[in-house]
Amino acid sequence: MHLENGRIPLEYNRYIGRKSAATVTGLVLLLILLVVSISVGAVPIPLGAVIRTLFSAGGSRQWEIIIFNIRLPQALAAVAAGAGLAVSGVSMQSILRNPLGSPFTLGIANAAAFGAAFSVMILGSGAMSSSGADAVSITNPYITTAAAFLACLAATGVILAISRIKRASPEVMILAGVALGSLFTAGTMFLQYFADDVQLAAMVFWTFGDVGRVSWRELIAISVVTVGASVYFIFNRWNYNAIDAGDETAKGLGVPVEQLRLVGMVVAALVTATIIAFVGVIGFVGLVCPHMVRRIVGDDHRFLIPATLIAGALLLLAADTVARIMLAPNVLPVAILTAFMGAPVFIYLLVKGYGK
Repeated sequence: MHLENGRIPLEYNRYIGRKSAATVTGLVLLLILLVVSISVGAVPIPLGAVIRTLFSAGGSRQWEIIIFNIRLPQALAAVAAGAGLAVSGVSMQSILRNPLGSPFTLGIANAAAFGAAFSVMILGSGAMSSSGADAVSITNPYITTAAAFLACLAATGVILAISRIKRASPEVMILAGVALGSLFTAGTMFLQYFADDVQLAAMVFWTFGDVGRVSWRELIAISVVTVGASVYFIFNRWNYNAIDAGDETAKGLGVPVEQLRLVGMVVAALVTATIIAFVGVIGFVGLVCPHMVRRIVGDDHRFLIPATLIAGALLLLAADTVARIMLAPNVLPVAILTAFMGAPVFIYLLVKGYGK
């Protein structure tokens, strides 16, 4: 018996160690990929020069301009946006107890896109141009984010209402998300119909999710919201573990399920609205990353949430790096690659996800 009692802590420590090692490994890979991402592009920069420039150890003035004005904010934007979308996805899946929950599949991303488009075209929070490099310049990020957030809240309210209906299955909620996505996409198309040629071209370009348009100002806004939301979700990690056992079980443990569900969805909507307001629609990151991470660290939210944050940042940064070099010197919008990666996974989850 003594041997058995001594074995339990050892096995638990190994259990914790494996999950912690996977998270640390992901973080190391993210840092390595960040340096590699900064070094590649139309003008290749040696890795050593990138490191020296980042740490102000001397370097070419041309490289400093490329790194600090273009590539570093773009790479960090991919990290922040990927982490924000991923943590929003994992929180929605836990709050709604729906394996297919994500900002994209529930129509919240399309709602944010409509709100941002309405703000840019009707409220005048963005400046239009015919430049391919910067088709839409956000002049008032506060109005744009607020409009996107209000649209997200409308979609979130519908999703929460459906989740309260008795026997509302994951399939029903996803179908509701498809309907909401179609509704808000139709609203965006309605705005585009009345736009002039330059505005139409600009808005179509804007809907292609691309982190390359983010400057330091937008990066700070995205990062602050993502970090704040991540702290909130990590703080509630034990509550999400309880919800996974069922609403009644969670309530029996003293978890305020309804309040937690409402606040969590609002926080996830705010993160989604902020990211989409600045970078456009980037789909499937919030859906794919949580499922990838679950296969490695399991369903324990103590490890699932931090690891999903890292996986989201790693996935979007990798996609952005590939998009930048695939057709160099032309740069593909990163949303194209995430859609190509995410669509097969989404179909797989629809076919087999419920049985596992």
